[in-house]
Amino acid sequence: MGVTFGWGPTEAAVLAREAACLVVVDVLSFTTAVGVAVESGAAVYPYRWRDETAVGYAAELDAALAVGRSEVSPEAPWSLSPAALRTAPPTERLVLPSPNGSTIAAQPGGLPVVAASLRNRTAVARWLADRGYGSESLPLSVIASGERWPDGSLRPALEDLLGAGAVLSALRALGPYDLTPEARAAATLWEATEDPVAELHRCDSGRELYEYGYPQDVAVAAEVDTSETVPVLTDGAFLEAP
Repeated sequence: MGVTFGWGPTEAAVLAREAACLVVVDVLSFTTAVGVAVESGAAVYPYRWRDETAVGYAAELDAALAVGRSEVSPEAPWSLSPAALRTAPPTERLVLPSPNGSTIAAQPGGLPVVAASLRNRTAVARWLADRGYGSESLPLSVIASGERWPDGSLRPALEDLLGAGAVLSALRALGPYDLTPEARAAATLWEATEDPVAELHRCDSGRELYEYGYPQDVAVAAEVDTSETVPVLTDGAFLEAP
């Protein structure tokens, strides 16, 4: 199959063995935040942990370090919040910790990795198609990051299924492509959902952000097809694709 679809870090590692390119989708909020930061000119370094090792990693890179949403301050204005990143001062390099999207992005080892969201889903599909990804000779894997249960296991998340489906739908519109049944199902879900933006606001992760006081992050993530930026992992950092 030319185009596969999977969930989380474990399946991403398995699918990456046969893939020529990996697309990571973490709508709320890693890949949305990556897109916003790269649009502002930042090189975004994914990092799994938000702890002292992240502080050291950022220092090694002479980079700003994104903090937790509740820790944003004038001295530390960067976080995983796409809305906060829009108003933060520009920074040349940004370390962006995330236990889901970052973990997937950092593990394939040599593969081109693209950060996709609802905001750039058509731009990503065009970039992939223009380079021949998704063909039998250049297989493509699209990964929905999902969330985590308290025990660390994968919690499938609707926003990432919709985001992956949005990319896959845009790609097969440029077809023909040989999608696995799982990839076709994800694309079909996006196409069959009457109001995916409303579902993004109502899904578990969307409601959680509302409850924590960050509805604007859901609003930014719901800006379908508003971005032409395609962030591609290059030498450890997401940069805008040429």
